[in-house]
Amino acid sequence: MTGAFGSVFCDQLDTLLAWRRDVRHFSPEPLADGIVDVLLDRACRAPSVGNSQPWRFVRVVTPALRSAVAASADVANSAAADAYVDPQTRLAYRALKLHGLREAPEHIAVFCDAGAGTGAGLGRQTMPETLDYSVVLAIHTLWLAARARGIGLGWVSILDPAEVTRLLDVPPGWRLIGYLCLGLPLVPADMPELAIQGWQARIDPHSTRFIR
Repeated sequence: MTGAFGSVFCDQLDTLLAWRRDVRHFSPEPLADGIVDVLLDRACRAPSVGNSQPWRFVRVVTPALRSAVAASADVANSAAADAYVDPQTRLAYRALKLHGLREAPEHIAVFCDAGAGTGAGLGRQTMPETLDYSVVLAIHTLWLAARARGIGLGWVSILDPAEVTRLLDVPPGWRLIGYLCLGLPLVPADMPELAIQGWQARIDPHSTRFIR
């Protein structure tokens, strides 16, 4: 293991973290050949409980499947809007663009293989959810690797996991963790879109720290 990477690298890493965005506005321009494989290779360098590596990536390229996932997201989005009792909040919600499923050139569904024998159960006897957390870390690693290359990623959470799992016909025991859009962002932004739209500003990071 090397020592510290130096101040220049640390500054660049800080910049990367600051510019990591959840992108919803994509250019339909295709990504360069081979870049998705590169990003998935980087995602697989994420840490995982017991070195179980339970992530499973499904690259969704069939137009009919992509359209069905987008339709599922639209239904879930409408239901989520209706759940807001306050009319102003409901109106503000409906004004948000919450996915780029119809524009993004790449869709990747990320599953956790709950039946994976790798790792032999190490580290998850008392916290089995760490298997899912390992997949989340792989998504975050992919996110940073994409952003470092100027590629935007949007994590679509407003959809029906059971419906998406059925549509993609994956093996039993695979649990959907994230459905991702990837592509070149239309407009790079140094602030979260929800902050720009006035939905939720970043909170003071010191307010999240406690000492016992």
